[in-house]
Amino acid sequence: MAAETKIHNIKDKKDKLIYAGQEHILKYYDKLSLKQREDLLSQILSIDMSLVNELIAMGMTAKEPHPHLEPPCIIPIQDKRYQQAKGKGEEALKDGRIACFVVAGGQSTRLGYNLPKGTFEVGPVSSKSLFQYHAEKIAAMNNRYNTNIPWYIMTSKENDTQTRDFFQRHDFFQLQTKDVIFFEQGMLPAIDFDGKLIMDSPDHIAMSPNGHGGSLLGLKESGALDDMRRRGIKEIFYFQVDNALVKIADPVFIGYHLLEKAEMSTKVVSKIRPDEMVGVVGYINGRLGVIEYTELNDEERYAVNADGSLRFKAGNTAIHMLNVEFVHRLVRDGFHLPYHGARKKIPSLDKHGKLQKPHEPNGIKFETFIFDALRYAKHSVVMEVNRKEEFSPLKNISGQDSPETVRHDLINLYTGWCKAVGLEISDCPIEISPLFAMDSDEFVQRIIDKELWTQPEGLYIGSTG
Repeated sequence: MAAETKIHNIKDKKDKLIYAGQEHILKYYDKLSLKQREDLLSQILSIDMSLVNELIAMGMTAKEPHPHLEPPCIIPIQDKRYQQAKGKGEEALKDGRIACFVVAGGQSTRLGYNLPKGTFEVGPVSSKSLFQYHAEKIAAMNNRYNTNIPWYIMTSKENDTQTRDFFQRHDFFQLQTKDVIFFEQGMLPAIDFDGKLIMDSPDHIAMSPNGHGGSLLGLKESGALDDMRRRGIKEIFYFQVDNALVKIADPVFIGYHLLEKAEMSTKVVSKIRPDEMVGVVGYINGRLGVIEYTELNDEERYAVNADGSLRFKAGNTAIHMLNVEFVHRLVRDGFHLPYHGARKKIPSLDKHGKLQKPHEPNGIKFETFIFDALRYAKHSVVMEVNRKEEFSPLKNISGQDSPETVRHDLINLYTGWCKAVGLEISDCPIEISPLFAMDSDEFVQRIIDKELWTQPEGLYIGSTG
């Protein structure tokens, strides 16, 4: 009966679609089965057409004038308040005030891997997945600070079931199931260059995830934000699933964020070259934010300081601290971050109703970016970190930011720890579990305590896979 009621409502919806100029999405309606009609109608009803009209208007207009940029104030790697910040962060961890939040909605298409990116195996010897690495880091922090850090994982409609099943099969990597919380991010329809919604089947409108900026609204709509407040969580450590080297819930970063009473903070790395394809943190028309590498002009890209260093060098790592009440204030009334349109190759139906995969961009996908929230924060911290220790994203099937470079960076990190204590490692690659040592200081202590030999399961030496 509910299905029939919805079907009877199609006339009203059709009238609205005609008014919006989107009646083409019902072109095949009369040829669909009852189930297909129901699915299409449910999808139509779930789409905010007023928002779609805003996005269409945005996608059809010219770009805004180029912004005025200024570099940010950066806390350097060697800072005199390091120990003070670390102590402040450790106190917050011990008190159970910190949550971890990872965005993991991608399907690894650039890797040629049709599964959630978090399941991709990056361990150079152990073949551990990204998810396992992150889980072990959280477990190690729980052990070190005698706490239970909740881990919120944002998936997407296309990979949510696969992600949940993966965690089930691996017994949640020994984390407590109540402390691993999944929720799906929102979706947005794609449009063609004439402002029409794109159909990828006769009963389905092409949709795509609304970007990592949608994670903030997702926290609210899923109930995760309320769950954090019930748990007494005050601050959120945010990261993206593809960074194998991320220092999860880094107490130093947390500490600087707290010392400055910041609402949102960010970690940066120095760009390795002017044309590196990484967003740059800076002041954009007077407000802190990130400008994408594609939006920098050559004058900005190659600008240098008096000492020859890059003027705009603060590379975005997508690692943030977010105050819970700041997030709540942003999203309590359904607020969303600004949308950005990107020209993409989107599979779509041709005039004969057959699916075509274009070789050139044929439409626009819209998404929001988490770093746009920086502009709304009253206070922020920008902290520089060592790229070799904290930033190695997995993006591409080959070349830079590929499985090869990620595994190479992991091996180099762990080999460096061994060399620092006089352990000579042969040409065999080495890997150290976060459960054995989370950082070089802890590894040194393990050696001093001779635990390296009593807990060999934390150390992997062998050939790469």
